[in-house]
Amino acid sequence: MPNIKSAIKRVNVTKTKTLKNVVRKSALKTSIKKCKAAIDSGANTKAVFNDTMSAIDKAAAKRLIHKNTAARKKSRLAKAMNKAAQ
Repeated sequence: MPNIKSAIKRVNVTKTKTLKNVVRKSALKTSIKKCKAAIDSGANTKAVFNDTMSAIDKAAAKRLIHKNTAARKKSRLAKAMNKAAQ
């Protein structure tokens, strides 16, 4: 453990931010799984798809995931959606 007051504070802040990031990342993964399930079943796909795209964009904006990772995930979901629509 650090002895300096500012270092102690940084440890606490890091713990808090890490916990929030874990929750956000888990919510993002859940959203993506729900979107994939909706695409497979074909029910209410558009609304879930739009919500997931928004969640991915927000995660990239907050630097939770890299922007290229966000683009890849969105592209793969869009590709699956278009394939299911045919």
